Amino acid sequence: MNAPRLNRKLVLETPVKIADGAGGYVEDWQPLGTLWAQVSARTGRETAQSGAPVSAMSYRIVVRGAPFGAPDRPKPEQRFREGERLFVIQAVAEEDADGRFITCFATEEIAV
Repeated sequence: MNAPRLNRKLVLETPVKIADGAGGYVEDWQPLGTLWAQVSARTGRETAQSGAPVSAMSYRIVVRGAPFGAPDRPKPEQRFREGERLFVIQAVAEEDADGRFITCFATEEIAV
């Protein structure tokens, strides 16, 4: 296996619930740290959300491995941020048998 080329700097973010003062909550995003990654485009499609067209592109994002439970190990429902771009993580898998790298399958959605 060739080692991935980790040449993109991504911020790993996790959702947090913040009390809104009226008995409910709002969701915000808290940065967990910066990870270097290899980002590869996979497939794309155009869909509609609330009647508006949306471009949905899937990506394969490879980062360095981290043990289960470590704060820098990505999980589904978290996201990566690269400037204004957001990549929502759907699934996470070990890239190799030694756990040196982790593959994240993510989607970026953009209103068109």
